[in-house]
Amino acid sequence: MTAIYLVLDMQNDLVHADGPLGNGPLAAEVARNGVLSTTARAIGKAREAGTQIGFVRVAFSEDFKECPENSPFFGAVRRAGLLILGSWGAEMHESLDVRPSDIQIVKHRVSPFYGTALELLLRQRRVDRIYCSGVSTQAVVQALVRDAHDRDFEVVLLADACAAHSPAEHASSIASLGRFCRVSTVDEADFR
Repeated sequence: MTAIYLVLDMQNDLVHADGPLGNGPLAAEVARNGVLSTTARAIGKAREAGTQIGFVRVAFSEDFKECPENSPFFGAVRRAGLLILGSWGAEMHESLDVRPSDIQIVKHRVSPFYGTALELLLRQRRVDRIYCSGVSTQAVVQALVRDAHDRDFEVVLLADACAAHSPAEHASSIASLGRFCRVSTVDEADFR
């Protein structure tokens, strides 16, 4: 069994205390639940086990040419000028151990599989198990789990390294995803 740990959308604009959404509900849930330190611990644990690491980011050109015009979600990103490629806000949070050898995926939609090379890279590396976590649980995490399931990957969701805009949204997402993956915690996960 070959595995990868995918860290999803843990970007400065979304989760950093100094970011534009640092006082928002998602960043508050990330801080309240210690999601950054839990994710950093998971990355360390995965590296120690020899598991590949991948980072998925959502980002757009300065003119937002890749941004879907009719999306309520991404329309707000465009209006606020968030997640611009090459900006501090689009980068992964500094507390996460991002290395040049890690897989890097930039996406323009909610799903990490849509319009990216993710599936190709996973098949090339003969990955059959995906560990995942990130923000937000009700968006990218749900999309990754469901799309990976339908592509016949085994998925392990590290629930304590995820957050949503509210505890209720997080709990609801985790409950529904249990039908498509194994829900675990960072302490329970065996990356070997």
